[in-house]
Amino acid sequence: MMDDVRPTVVEVSLARLTENFRAIQAAVGRATVMPIVKSNAYGHGLVPVGRHLAGLGATSLGVALLEEAVALREAGVTLPILVMGGILGHQIPIFLRHGLTLTASSIDKLRQIDEAARELGVRAKVHLKVDTGMERIGVHYYNAQGLLERAAECRHAVVEGIYSHFANADADDLGSARVQLERFLEVLQWYDKRGVRPPMRHMANSGAILQLPESYLDLVRPGILLFGVYPSAEVRRTIPVRPVLSWKSRVVYFKVVRPDHPVSYGSTWRSDHQVRIVTIPVGYGDGYFRALSNTAQVAIRGKRYPVVGRVCMDQIMVNIEWDSAYNGDPVVLLGTDGAATITCEDLAGWAGTIPYEILTNINTRVPRVYV
Repeated sequence: MMDDVRPTVVEVSLARLTENFRAIQAAVGRATVMPIVKSNAYGHGLVPVGRHLAGLGATSLGVALLEEAVALREAGVTLPILVMGGILGHQIPIFLRHGLTLTASSIDKLRQIDEAARELGVRAKVHLKVDTGMERIGVHYYNAQGLLERAAECRHAVVEGIYSHFANADADDLGSARVQLERFLEVLQWYDKRGVRPPMRHMANSGAILQLPESYLDLVRPGILLFGVYPSAEVRRTIPVRPVLSWKSRVVYFKVVRPDHPVSYGSTWRSDHQVRIVTIPVGYGDGYFRALSNTAQVAIRGKRYPVVGRVCMDQIMVNIEWDSAYNGDPVVLLGTDGAATITCEDLAGWAGTIPYEILTNINTRVPRVYV
């Protein structure tokens, strides 16, 4: 750990990221892997992760927002970047100036893209979005024919892909996911009937990559799986991946607390006997959720200890009973310390949320260190 940064850091293992990327590539066979690096690469750092994946031979990247794609471009990433979120008309010229791939989720959006490309004298790269049961963005599968017909007539927008998104591919029961896939394949028959080669077809997210090989099509979109975390507790773990991120800090204060002297805001925890309490410089201002108060554990010297009292904005208190710990001792908030491991699933369970939210909420004020 570097000494010139805050004692609370996120450590990102680029070697593990490489292993996970290769494991997914091997599992999906001929399908292309498009890593999804939205939301600060799931908390791992958008630009360093994007650059690393480009170096590994990823042929494209996926993000949610225009700003994320622009940040990658400004950092020198030249790969095709698909922006999967909804767009507003005034943003289209910015996409085109940076050579980004747009999602056309309606006939109206497609028309706006085609017109903007004509005005700028460029060709817009587009993926069509079909809603097969997520009800988020995209043209409904039962109305998709109009969008496909209009796309075939576009002069300035080049349709490079067509895609949909699963709502339940990480569930134990894959009935709903199979219905969605069937709907998407029905939409794609429009190309077969015309004897036209379809654009790049994609639908599989992390859950589908693990459980629905028939959904791989031309391209797959791993997000959380790439970072070594499984998308749900039920999902079948058919591809071995390992967590890329650990979250660490250090003890900054040590004291003995007398019986019946409450700890932290709201006095929600007290001991009936004398204990040793250490303070760690991390809190909900860093994304260490307040919901972890009195439920979470951390690892110090290879052993797990409970977080006691309310999580503050910048600090937490940990009860080590009568064990030893010194100022500067490493503390693992997420990751492994000797025999003790705190997983993303542990933190999510204690906070009453999902691993996705744990990772994406680690604030940018926590420095990222790449190893």
